Amino acid sequence: MLEVEHLSYDIHEEGRQSEILSDISFSVEDGEMLVITGPNGGGKSTLAKLLMGIYTQTGGTIKLDGKDITGFSIDERAKAGMGFAFQQPPRFKGMTVRRLLHLAAGRTLSEDECCNLLSSVGLCAREYIDREADATLSGGEMKRIEIATVLAAHHAICIFDEPEAGIDLWSFSMLVKRFEQIHKEKKESLILISHQERIIRMADRIMVISDGQIESIGKAEEIMPQLFGTEAESCVCRQQKGGDLCGAE
Repeated sequence: MLEVEHLSYDIHEEGRQSEILSDISFSVEDGEMLVITGPNGGGKSTLAKLLMGIYTQTGGTIKLDGKDITGFSIDERAKAGMGFAFQQPPRFKGMTVRRLLHLAAGRTLSEDECCNLLSSVGLCAREYIDREADATLSGGEMKRIEIATVLAAHHAICIFDEPEAGIDLWSFSMLVKRFEQIHKEKKESLILISHQERIIRMADRIMVISDGQIESIGKAEEIMPQLFGTEAESCVCRQQKGGDLCGAE
């Protein structure tokens, strides 16, 4: 379980102090999927980086499974069970995709395991497994490889910052199915930052962030009508009953 209490983040530029996030409090239960959405520049990606320790909060606390990890480094948070996928993935000149997956998993993976991970994000394993994770790969290819690295190990909670960014519709469909599988198994909690309606509709709960504050948070059936209109409520009911979800494949 992730517990965030009164999290805030300020920056200082040219002698001025600007408040980016203010008094953010929420929790994510074991096995829950929380989707964070809202307008661009509202603070969603900043919140994700605070949770992973990439940025240092100005105030507030973060707890994972009852342990205060507020002062933990990125490595310490990863060891504690947090996984993270950037909106714009870093590149690693001289490191093969195979080696990157081994490092992410914390062990030597079999050929089949590597291939299955790459296939799950829409990549042909034979074409990518021994390529370098460098500038020769497109942004979309790097995005999918990074998501595969997050999926390579078990985490208590995984944070995905706009996983749909820079990938084609076919690969996106495969990612959605992968997220659905993880969610169904209830072995990991998920935080997905997204504007994509199909991802938002998968959520157990939705949190809307605007101007650095939580505008609304609640169960999907409560928040989706605010985002997509009254049709959203009937879509959630059909999903919960096992029916089609607004025609999504």
